Amino acid sequence: MSSNIGNKIKVQLFGQSHSKGLGVVIDGLPAGEEINMERVIEFLRRRMGGKNSYSTGRAESDTPNVLSGIVNNKTCGAPLCAVFENTDTKSSDYEELKNIPRPSHSDYTAYIKHSAHNDINGGGHFSGRLTLPLCFAGAVCLQLLERRGVAIDAHIYSIAGVFDEPFEGQTVNLDFPTVSRDAGEKMVNAVKAAAEAGDSVGGVIECGIFGFPAGFGDPIFDNIESRLSYALFAIPAVKGVDFGAGFEAAKMKGSSYNDPFYIDNGKVKTKTNNSGGVLGGISNGMPIIFKTAFKPTPSISQPQQSVNLVTGENVTLNIKGRHDPCIVPRAVPCVIAAAAIVMYDIIL
Repeated sequence: MSSNIGNKIKVQLFGQSHSKGLGVVIDGLPAGEEINMERVIEFLRRRMGGKNSYSTGRAESDTPNVLSGIVNNKTCGAPLCAVFENTDTKSSDYEELKNIPRPSHSDYTAYIKHSAHNDINGGGHFSGRLTLPLCFAGAVCLQLLERRGVAIDAHIYSIAGVFDEPFEGQTVNLDFPTVSRDAGEKMVNAVKAAAEAGDSVGGVIECGIFGFPAGFGDPIFDNIESRLSYALFAIPAVKGVDFGAGFEAAKMKGSSYNDPFYIDNGKVKTKTNNSGGVLGGISNGMPIIFKTAFKPTPSISQPQQSVNLVTGENVTLNIKGRHDPCIVPRAVPCVIAAAAIVMYDIIL
């Protein structure tokens, strides 16, 4: 089913944005692995809304209630199930959207796919709220990867044409996850300006996977790039993924793109990393670097042209509710989580 992912471990997300709750089941985790729940909760706070003026006003506690799978802080071999309550919902804001879809949102396609029975409130099962249980699973996998010497981190590469400084694997601990504080402040100002104008902006997140050994990944369809992309496109608003030099490689010559090999303390490395740590779909031991592009949030407060799916009339839509003017800052942990789930599954 479409809400499942994984081979060795299987992750299933369930729930809707405004249902009583939502959650995740992680099946196949090895028994005896200690899970630091305080670190999990700390990671979940990175995607919380309601913390500042440039994110949604919806404020949920996002506290996980672990129903099974952990005994005395260690995995016990049973499926790990965690649920989260939805307590700060305003479904009345979505009443008009039952028949009038938001432009560039899943409202219309969900209406057609589910014969008008889709849950429109908060976007239902299509909501970014579903990244909360995704982040829970990712936070667990991050801890298990760390014990194998693998670290994953990410930063905001750009928002609204404002670019961060180069990312070289340094840990990003700022409240606004950029390498440069100055660039972060400019991005925040751009987001606030868009919000004041009743608009929204998109951006790009760059992620790095460090310490992942060479030789993992399976060509043709189960290669590292395709499996990461498969998971990343599950994050709402993602419209593009590239690895290493990415689309810039199309402008380069082989003499400048190719990554020369060399020996460093007995290990094979490359002097550059335009390939993004992947060759033939298999890890080459260099950092796996990729960028993920996010579209602007479709829910804006400016009047937009739409249609009434019941009457067949063209209408003007004025969207109500609480929405992020830019999803990118809260999406950074979501990208890390998706990568962690995939890479832990691959390394198993």
